[in-house]
Amino acid sequence: MFTLFYVLLVSSSLGISDYNIIKTFQNSYQNVWKTFEAQTKAERDLFLNESFPPSFQWATSSESFKVEGGWLEGGKGETIWDRFGHDGLAFVNQTADRACDSYHKVDYDVYLLRGLHVNTYQFSISWARIFPSGHRGSQSENGPLYYDKLINALIESGVQPVVTLYHWDLPQTLQDYGGWTNASIAEAFKDYADFCFSRFGDRVKAWNTFSSPWVVSHAGYGTGEHPPGVKDYVVASYQATHNMLKSHAEAWHVYNDKYRKVQGGKVGIALNSDWAEPKDPSRPEDIEAADRYLQFMLGWFAHPIFVNGDYPPTLKTQIENKIKDCPLSEPARLPVFTAEESQRISGTADFLGLNHYTSRLINNSVGACTPGPQGVGDFQAHVDPSWSSTASDWIYSTPWGLRRLLNYISTEYLNVTKVPIYITGNGMPTEQSGETLNDIGRIEYMKSYINEALKAIFIDGVNVQRFTVQSLMDGFEGKQAYSQRFGLHHVNFEDADRPRSPKQSAYFYSQLIKRNGFGSHEEHTFKGSRMEKASASGTSLLTLLSEFTIK
Repeated sequence: MFTLFYVLLVSSSLGISDYNIIKTFQNSYQNVWKTFEAQTKAERDLFLNESFPPSFQWATSSESFKVEGGWLEGGKGETIWDRFGHDGLAFVNQTADRACDSYHKVDYDVYLLRGLHVNTYQFSISWARIFPSGHRGSQSENGPLYYDKLINALIESGVQPVVTLYHWDLPQTLQDYGGWTNASIAEAFKDYADFCFSRFGDRVKAWNTFSSPWVVSHAGYGTGEHPPGVKDYVVASYQATHNMLKSHAEAWHVYNDKYRKVQGGKVGIALNSDWAEPKDPSRPEDIEAADRYLQFMLGWFAHPIFVNGDYPPTLKTQIENKIKDCPLSEPARLPVFTAEESQRISGTADFLGLNHYTSRLINNSVGACTPGPQGVGDFQAHVDPSWSSTASDWIYSTPWGLRRLLNYISTEYLNVTKVPIYITGNGMPTEQSGETLNDIGRIEYMKSYINEALKAIFIDGVNVQRFTVQSLMDGFEGKQAYSQRFGLHHVNFEDADRPRSPKQSAYFYSQLIKRNGFGSHEEHTFKGSRMEKASASGTSLLTLLSEFTIK
């Protein structure tokens, strides 16, 4: 996993007694956190001028409801996000009816991708554009043609399509019957996935079943901030997760049983997670709380798929204890998998996709009988005022958190399965009226986060094979609509033609891809041998990295 860094760190800055203390830790979170805790701030923030592996995949992304528009064209059905916008719940009553008009601008969008020099483009399919009611019997004749055109144009331009089956835009008809809280949705999703594999799988070789399903459960069915606006963190949020996990597994098995042998692709899931750092490192209870934070976010989905087909023991125990302590006010109801369901879910991923944007400082707290992750999990989340802020009130730039999270994922979930990690989403928004084209803040964010991924690969030995910058262009950002801009390209939403203009970050990313990172291939080979020799001789990581020129 991160053997090289571990040896360097122990040999240069810790004594034998400290080494023995580290060896006694059994918990993955404590092991990873304790390893990186020993870093000084200077070591943590040093820049690594090195190249990525030759086969590394550079990507950017979009999501159907954020960019497509054409909300009623080609027989498309209404989605929960269409309803959300039409009910006036987004910023200044804006809607995604036209969005970036990507439905009519395939050639334009692929032209932008060629300019970036990416070799991979991740986009999502709108379920309601394929099956307007969500069910196979409502299949649209015209909807799939749009995705055929996009996929063919990508391949002709040498860009690998990566398709997400579900990025939040559930057909409204399915929601009318309970959406993700209705167990029958697993069969509907299986049919939808089956159609997509059959129709597009001859050309698409990488599939995400879901993207950031935690957000669906948390904001869609827990807090109600996102559509469908259900505010039920006692039952609905946990039931939604339960059914999404079963739906994911059914889609994976359909591919595995019917298409893998002929098509030769991969099916995984893109999970979102912050990194959690203990607010007070001297308090063991804060370290344990940080671990719980990750289990309630990442582990909620990753543990069933990548470990044993069931929820994390920490999550289960925490909820069980809360139920005992709160006989008059049920705080959470965690569904139970049958033995058959657990067996069906376990191991259903050919890669682990990670959407990561920020970190949190976590302290232990008494959540009493309050529903929701903080109340049930007995923790509180904070940000350090020194962290760089963004246009989003939840994204703070903490690039070092990515490296730590990648190491944690590698040890917690991938030490047996050994599947690769794909970074399926990373980015930050700017204000609509802020840095329009000269987005220096985004460049600094991208540069720092990409470099931390490089450290995880080059120094720690984590198997990261792709980095996806969110996103190709500005789009409809949910509640914030067009007021927050994530794009490498500016979109003029005041112009009916929706013209796109490259930002400075697009030029930066293009040059980074051309160089395949921050150093030449020759430097990579030479420094790689230096790293191995340094590990054997006990040279400190600080000394080694200080020799690299920071550009």
